[in-house]
Amino acid sequence: MKNIVLIGFMGVGKGSVAREIVKVSKMVALDTDDIIESMENRRIKKIFAEEGEPYFRALERKVARWLKKNVDNTLISTGGGFYKVPNLKKVGTIVLLNAPFDVIYRRILEHPNAEKKLKKRPLFQDIEKARALYEERLPLYLKVADIVIDVENKEIPKIAKEILKKVKLK
Repeated sequence: MKNIVLIGFMGVGKGSVAREIVKVSKMVALDTDDIIESMENRRIKKIFAEEGEPYFRALERKVARWLKKNVDNTLISTGGGFYKVPNLKKVGTIVLLNAPFDVIYRRILEHPNAEKKLKKRPLFQDIEKARALYEERLPLYLKVADIVIDVENKEIPKIAKEILKKVKLK
């Protein structure tokens, strides 16, 4: 199993890093949120609104089982809560992209499509709730990660190189 599974808080840059790794390696990339949206034929925000978070988390578990069984040599970018799926380490090497909450939030606000980025993240609608969720998740992310990459003040290409180097050393 040569998969790399990127975990981390929403907005930390998992998708951007995944695209960069694909550019500089022979890996292909999958995004678990994209898979779920394809399975359900609706956006994550709509799934949350219509079905609730427990339903969405069940979809994440279904996707994890499929990945474990069918995917190899792939960069897997995950949603912010995907780290909770059982047996995640059987899917691949777990790489946590880590940055302080304020850095993540500032990046989203400074993005050219900031409004769209915020709308896409249903759990980011209330900033104080998002901050509390970050504080709750951080020790859990650290516990499940095989490798932790600090992404603060680093360009995407440098982060991608660091991940590929550390995964090969593992």
